[in-house]
Amino acid sequence: MIKENIMKKFAIFLSGCGVSDGAEIHEAVMTMLAVDKFDCIYDIFAPDIPQAHVINHLTGEVSNEKRNVLVEAARIARGKIKNASEFDAGKYDALIFPGGFGVAKNFCTYAFDGIKCSVNPVVEKAIKDMHKAGKPIGAMCISPVLITRVLGQVTTTIGTDASTARDLEKMGGHHIESSIAEVVSDRVNKIFTTPCYMLNSRISEIALGAENLIKTILNFIQ
Repeated sequence: MIKENIMKKFAIFLSGCGVSDGAEIHEAVMTMLAVDKFDCIYDIFAPDIPQAHVINHLTGEVSNEKRNVLVEAARIARGKIKNASEFDAGKYDALIFPGGFGVAKNFCTYAFDGIKCSVNPVVEKAIKDMHKAGKPIGAMCISPVLITRVLGQVTTTIGTDASTARDLEKMGGHHIESSIAEVVSDRVNKIFTTPCYMLNSRISEIALGAENLIKTILNFIQ
């Protein structure tokens, strides 16, 4: 049970729009729904940068066009979105990263460079600022790779994918296997993760995972 809630404010970072080249839409929307369900509020952020590439989600093929992460993420946010460069850790109680391959392509280059990936400076600063402030960070699906790359020795989960789990360990993190909608809590580093579509999940299970993540964070900060 969540303790009496004084309205908390979440920042949600989106890496575009679409599972293959941006933010995973179901995870993003279910995160927003969960925050709202617990009578909290959120702002949505995305960096004003080009996408690594564009995927035709009907065919799965790379499309010969260029798109912008902030512009694409605005589709999910219904236009109500802020440039990630404006993010101020002092104004938020928690920071959430839904998944999608955009995390591994636009927020960092893990999809292309593996454990030696680079991280977008604006995104990296947001993570470090929240961590330094002692505020919780939630990461869904593939996003724990991003968090581990930035912070190093943190405990996370991406479900049961052995290859990605090994990469997390090589980046200095500790991986714990988890089931659908389960939340792994690193209470020392204030990192909270759940596997979402890293596992073969139904949309109802994504909703439950997002709800469990937000509930766990709220219980921690209250």
